[in-house]
Amino acid sequence: MNWLIHDYRESDLAAVVHLIDTTAELGQESVFSLAECISALTSRQPGVVAVHQGVPIGMALACVAGERAWVMRMAIAPAWRGRGLASALLVELERRLVAARVGRIAYVLPEEDLFGDGLLNAGYTRRPAVAYFEKVEPVHGPAASLLDDLGGRLLPGDLWAKVGGMEREKDLIERRVVLPLAEPERAARHGVRPPRAVGLFGPPGTGKTTFARAIASRLGWPFVEILPSRLADGGNLAAALRSAFAAIAELERVLVFIDEVEEIAPVRQEPAQPGGMHGVTNELLKLIPGFRERDERLLVCATNSIRSLDPAFLRPGRFDYLIPIGTPDKAARAAIWARYTDGRPEVDIDELVAASDLFTPADIEHAARIAAQNSFERDLVSVGGQTAAAEPMPGARTADYLKAIGQCRPTVTPQMINQFESDITTHARF
Repeated sequence: MNWLIHDYRESDLAAVVHLIDTTAELGQESVFSLAECISALTSRQPGVVAVHQGVPIGMALACVAGERAWVMRMAIAPAWRGRGLASALLVELERRLVAARVGRIAYVLPEEDLFGDGLLNAGYTRRPAVAYFEKVEPVHGPAASLLDDLGGRLLPGDLWAKVGGMEREKDLIERRVVLPLAEPERAARHGVRPPRAVGLFGPPGTGKTTFARAIASRLGWPFVEILPSRLADGGNLAAALRSAFAAIAELERVLVFIDEVEEIAPVRQEPAQPGGMHGVTNELLKLIPGFRERDERLLVCATNSIRSLDPAFLRPGRFDYLIPIGTPDKAARAAIWARYTDGRPEVDIDELVAASDLFTPADIEHAARIAAQNSFERDLVSVGGQTAAAEPMPGARTADYLKAIGQCRPTVTPQMINQFESDITTHARF
């Protein structure tokens, strides 16, 4: 990605008007006039601007009326068309509209212009008789307030596509979890029952939370995370769990995520110990069957130590799948490094892959951040702080990444890998 997207600012007005004016004859028309767009911009209607090296290269503007929003205009500089910028602008604009409690987003084209296919790909539905595209957001009205109370939210719609590397795990989750939930009628014709609860296990930092969020994003469902530590603040964890699940039951559809679930479902000790977690585990075991009775519900639990969970918690009937999420292999590390290096040909990906054995996706992200920061600081020093007057630097180099890798200590140890492989043999179910 070679651009940055930010909220529209007053200083963008001249450049944005120029974009709108110069792209109107390039298949980027609108039923809204330039004057109406300027009026919306000056009245602070939601708008986003994409910039490259400080120069605006794209914009998207909407106007809000109650629970409906109209996308008034999208304009992309000719050199940047066909490079994914239109989709990126739509995602950022929609994120702001959802935050403003918009339930329906509409886009009216004057005819079948070049944005039509892009809108269909972004989840919009074309209505008959006119080039009218509409997208219904899954949560609005009273349900939005309930979601706020639960600390949940709708996630950006592109998180699944952004999961870099880990293709084996991604493919497995796509086939076993996402597709049966996304295509329930087709699944039913084959006797496939969509999953209601899945467990993700593996060493820390391997992307279990990322996958849970990406599943919610892929399905377009609200994401609610239950934090055991926060529930425990009330003093009665079992009652707090019961109350949280009762509130969740009021949502039409939802993905519920519990990280470090071993905190509330550890192996039960017999006899029960005073002040122990025996009652909490029992409560959770009772809640899961009720949760499973409703369609369009998915419980995702993640743990770094599956062997510490109570066996009754993991049995079939409560969890449909127990999926291992390990450290990325060479191919996955190459894909993740390519993402963080923006695919620059001067960076030796193979060398970075070889140097980052046992690195988790989180470790790679941290190392890439260190290398980028070092490159940024070197750029500032080279021009005496006058970045605008200098040619842009190409970014971090192979040596920068290798140095950053050397400064990072892998989260996962060989002992953890051995334990994880043993856990796969003992517990994995997919």
